[in-house]
Amino acid sequence: MSAHRYNLPPGPPAKPLVGHLLDYRRDPVGFMVRLARRHGDIAYFKLGSQGVVLLSHPDHIKTVLTIDHRNFTKGKMLQWAKRLLGEGLLTSEGDFHRRQRRIAQPAFHRARIAAYGEVIVQYSVRMREQWEEGVHFDVHGEMMKLTLAIAAKTLFDADVESEAPEIAEALSVVVDFFNRFNLPFADLLAKLPVPSTIRFQKAKRRLDETIYRMISERRKGTEKSVDLLSMLLHARDDEGTGGMSDVQLRDEGMTIFLAGHETTANALTWTWYLLSQHPDIELRLQQEVDRVLGGRIPTVDDLPNLGYTERVLAESMRLYPPAWVVGYRAVQDYRIGEYDLPARTIFLMSQFVVHHDSRFFPDPARFDPERWTSEAKSARPKFSYFPFGAGPRMCIGESFAWMEGVLVLAAFAQRWSLQRVQGHPVELLPLITLRPKREMRMAAKRR
Repeated sequence: MSAHRYNLPPGPPAKPLVGHLLDYRRDPVGFMVRLARRHGDIAYFKLGSQGVVLLSHPDHIKTVLTIDHRNFTKGKMLQWAKRLLGEGLLTSEGDFHRRQRRIAQPAFHRARIAAYGEVIVQYSVRMREQWEEGVHFDVHGEMMKLTLAIAAKTLFDADVESEAPEIAEALSVVVDFFNRFNLPFADLLAKLPVPSTIRFQKAKRRLDETIYRMISERRKGTEKSVDLLSMLLHARDDEGTGGMSDVQLRDEGMTIFLAGHETTANALTWTWYLLSQHPDIELRLQQEVDRVLGGRIPTVDDLPNLGYTERVLAESMRLYPPAWVVGYRAVQDYRIGEYDLPARTIFLMSQFVVHHDSRFFPDPARFDPERWTSEAKSARPKFSYFPFGAGPRMCIGESFAWMEGVLVLAAFAQRWSLQRVQGHPVELLPLITLRPKREMRMAAKRR
């Protein structure tokens, strides 16, 4: 398709050289919401010289993520993330990605991950017993600490409590580094010894040190373990050959470690925030937990009976999706709707934008777990809600995340009601995940 035949979607006028980069970096979530509302379901903008299309209708999202997925590779953010994650499931492409996913899939089978429920509850109960009534604390920091410990135990069968502050700091450094991916000359800056790059390299070495040590210990071990790392270490492809090298194990381990820990911590943080603002919903959740558990700690067997707790988590991830945008680059020229786009155009699909669309979620700013009854879900297009992505690249850990989120909520709601400390504004920090910009200060009230 020749250049003069491209039929680009509507969008705001672009500034010379930078396009819409400054507006995007100033407020990426607000920029995308405004873009979709003003210019429709297929909208065009530019980050520097890079053409970008924002898709905001479930039909178009379904097409790109499932039907035509082979015409797309990872977008610039995840290409940038390879500096940390290597060729893990989140960043790898093509046949290699498909092979790795086939090898890893059994480790995430529902029956396998159910075995981790006991770890999730054990660590949750241990943390809740350390809380003190009336003491102000950062619930985001607490959830990060909790999910880090759970990820380390379930992934590596390791207790990282003594290393937790260092690991958490290293993870924060690398997540913040991801936010530089769309800066002008970002690739050049990443090769120069500037302070942020030096901090990133130091943090990466710190994380590698932990993960490679655990891989080495597991390879030497004679006892059969049921942690995810051991399953990945012993996994084979369809022909029964070709296990993962240490580098591949490191890449998959780092990916699962970061993605599983970071996104779940954010989902839980936003859920506690929403519950603190809606005491009627919090009370109903507590009543369900009390009725189902009868005073004992939760187990995996309780999950089918914690339906309202799950609906609360689903609604929280609608309002504050931990992964708030996904992006792919077109391999070849691509037609969508009535528009023709050139190869290498970036296609963005924002969970935040679609999850706040009043066509699919009336009064979208309202926190309403009743949106997740079976009847309400069946009345909406499937791809109006995709917190874990969709299609062949859908998050492999989705079942684990739902299990962890519901069990953590149930365990803490049994003992505590969380109340937000006034005077601490709540703002979004949209990096590779959707974090709160500042500490989420809470006070715990014993039930």
